[in-house]
Amino acid sequence: MKHFRDELVFHTQTRRELINITPQVNQVLQKSGIQEGLLLCNAMHISASVFINDDEAGLHHDFEVWLEGLAPEKPYSRYQHNGYEDNADAHLKRTIMGRDVVVAITKGQLDFGPWEQLFYGEFDGMRSKRVLIKIIGS
Repeated sequence: MKHFRDELVFHTQTRRELINITPQVNQVLQKSGIQEGLLLCNAMHISASVFINDDEAGLHHDFEVWLEGLAPEKPYSRYQHNGYEDNADAHLKRTIMGRDVVVAITKGQLDFGPWEQLFYGEFDGMRSKRVLIKIIGS
């Protein structure tokens, strides 16, 4: 069994952003040479997420509205965590959206269902953050 590890780095220009990372993950998969196996993709920061969903602008807007309703950024005083930093909402949003995904690899391709895409969700951006890609298989 082979294994392969790589990282993607993101530096968003805004506090919150959803980025379709499917093309970058596909590039890493091709670089690995693995044809059959599993790919783990996870955010390596507690205020960011990796998840699978549809790449549709209306849905992305709905995520923003829904997450902001569940864990609003302001007022900062609402959260006990906010002392040194003002990102308690980002931690909560990450917990809701998830840390990682595992995707099957079949014939050298990500084995997705219709419309499925990989996303990086940034909830406390404007600084560099990493996403781990670990692939095992043959």
